[in-house]
Amino acid sequence: MNRKWWHRVKKSWASLSILITAAVLIETTAVVQYVFSSRAIRKEAQYRAENELRSTSLRIRNITTAVEVAAENMVWAVEHNLSQPDSIYNVGRRLVEQNPNIVGCGIGFIPDYYPEKGRWFEPYVVQRDDGSIEALQIGSESHNYLNSSWFKTALEDDGGSWTEPYFDDAGARMMLFTYVTPIHDAKGRVVAVLGADVSLEWLSSAINAHPIYPSSYNLMLSREGKILACPVDSVVMRNNIYAAASRMGDTTISSIGRQMLSGQSGKAMVEDKNGAKKRVFYAPIEGDAGWSMAVVCDDEEIYHSLRSVGLALFLLMIGGMALMAYLMYRTIRGFNRLQEVNAEKERMGSELRIANAIQMGMLPKTFPPFPDRDDVEVYGMLLPAKEVGGDLYDFFIRDEKLFFCVGDVSGKGVPASLVMAVTRCLFRSVSVREAMPNRIMESINAAMSEMNENNMFVTLFVGVLDLPTGRLHYCNAGHCAPLLVGCGVGTLPIVSNIPVALMSDWQYTAQESYISPQTKIFLYSDGLTEAENALHEQFGEERMLKVAREALAEESSAIIQRMVVAVQQFVNGAEQSDDLTMMVVHYTKQQQKERLSCSITLPNDIQTIPRLSAFVERTCEDLELDVSTTMNLNLAVEEAVVNVMNYAYPKGMPGNVNIEAKANDVRLKFIITDSGIPFDPTAVKDVDTKLSAEERPIGGLGIYMVRQLVDSINYEYVDGHNVLTLRKKLT
Repeated sequence: MNRKWWHRVKKSWASLSILITAAVLIETTAVVQYVFSSRAIRKEAQYRAENELRSTSLRIRNITTAVEVAAENMVWAVEHNLSQPDSIYNVGRRLVEQNPNIVGCGIGFIPDYYPEKGRWFEPYVVQRDDGSIEALQIGSESHNYLNSSWFKTALEDDGGSWTEPYFDDAGARMMLFTYVTPIHDAKGRVVAVLGADVSLEWLSSAINAHPIYPSSYNLMLSREGKILACPVDSVVMRNNIYAAASRMGDTTISSIGRQMLSGQSGKAMVEDKNGAKKRVFYAPIEGDAGWSMAVVCDDEEIYHSLRSVGLALFLLMIGGMALMAYLMYRTIRGFNRLQEVNAEKERMGSELRIANAIQMGMLPKTFPPFPDRDDVEVYGMLLPAKEVGGDLYDFFIRDEKLFFCVGDVSGKGVPASLVMAVTRCLFRSVSVREAMPNRIMESINAAMSEMNENNMFVTLFVGVLDLPTGRLHYCNAGHCAPLLVGCGVGTLPIVSNIPVALMSDWQYTAQESYISPQTKIFLYSDGLTEAENALHEQFGEERMLKVAREALAEESSAIIQRMVVAVQQFVNGAEQSDDLTMMVVHYTKQQQKERLSCSITLPNDIQTIPRLSAFVERTCEDLELDVSTTMNLNLAVEEAVVNVMNYAYPKGMPGNVNIEAKANDVRLKFIITDSGIPFDPTAVKDVDTKLSAEERPIGGLGIYMVRQLVDSINYEYVDGHNVLTLRKKLT
């Protein structure tokens, strides 16, 4: 009796010890979770605030940059019309009409520049709330802009700058901030200042449109500390940050204000007069305006969810204790192992489904991918043999070239899918800076060979199709030869090379061919030709060619669907043994009737650029293009030709630059040809315009500007000549 009692006591104590240990572990886990949750929430608040600061800064910078570019582009038009003062209203009207961010444009001239107009002459054009455009002459003794700081600053600095926000009672009659830039006469003297006005009304609603927390808010300071935007309209442009600090009674706010006005970023905790704690995150707005922005969040609100989490953790702890007792009971009953096995199987199945979704999400899935283009169509499909596979295809357009690839990783399942993902990412990252497929292949091969500890490899085909000319550069790494489907069906000649990731120093062979308009390039993996039926017979190339011949006149998607149906009928229900990938590139370029063709040849001398400008202007005049488009094209062509003159020929070496203009009903193109040193300007990485002039590396700004002024830029090296083509749509 005593032994049984003692055994029960020992068993009870053992069970109780397990429960107490479990309780301590759960409590410890809850505390740890609470601490880490607190840190995570604090980091999340900081991340959301910093993201809000970055996104708002980007929105404002985009607007100010657009205004700066528009104003600077219009300076030429004003200077061109200085002899006709009344035509300057039209210049201002174009600036306001063509730029929705600009509500008004004024040009203030130096005293008595036009004697017949009087001492003060400031033509001003403004767009009213009803959409009407009003032209005024607002210069007068009562509106003496000659004494305005913005006018004096622009004259003295001889450069563009942003004013402090102010209320304009003469022209726009609203709160504004203005980008001002000087106007020069033919002798280079500053004779006027052009101002592009931007309304301040949108600022407060824009930066507080989507608060990161219900009670959080954003505020913005000018370079002089004025509050430009905040939820309380009564303090906008009436108070500065130091007055706000005085009302709240927290000296920390004054320190924050000083740091914001000095262009610093940071975070701080402040306390209002009611004792409520606020977290403040602040950063400068990029650009020349000198603004700074802060996100203010209620500390109580940030951690509100944490208290709910704490309660949930407590309830989970109680539930965990009950579950622990239940699991102990289930362990005694012998069911725990079965549950673990089932849970593991479900987890593995879920992970494979997620992996499949991730893999499929990496491939192009929007077809047609280029609905605005009339020169190429692409359609692709991948059918993995297992939940995840090792095939891949990808494509994108850069500088009027279609970059595309099809590949097949050795092996199947998760390892092959990981190699597939790496291959696709390398193709994208290398192709954005390299245009020759053999060099793309060599870069991918070198990178993958270094990490290839499992001796896996990839057969890969990389092609670069120049869309204006139909010239196809391609490189093959042990992959299946593509078919050319046009008037008939043929095979693209290939040099096999070795697959990727076997030898890091392998030199891949580049090949070249011309693709005729309306020709389809059919690419596939060996999962098509090696598909097996129940008798282990393969689908084979002959059946593939037969299906391709039957689909000569059909769309790209129809060819692939025909292949899928033919394979399914052949295998007749047999399990798919390999991944099946197909992609069709249809070159659909059509010849347009030419309505203009002219050319000019210049020696390698920058002094001849005025002849180029006259040539571009005559071309645009013949096509009846507007002044803004003509000015942009003139600037783009001039920048491109000057770049050729500076870099194509070594110093002192004579040479010519030929500029040919051709136009049809759809687009105008300028073809710039030289026989100088081979150089692809499109391979130059775009400059980061968010960096300051001191931080930006030298070079790249010219080609960046050309990209902004035309619709597309394309480079080819043909028969010993650099051929650079700039295109602009006419409709």
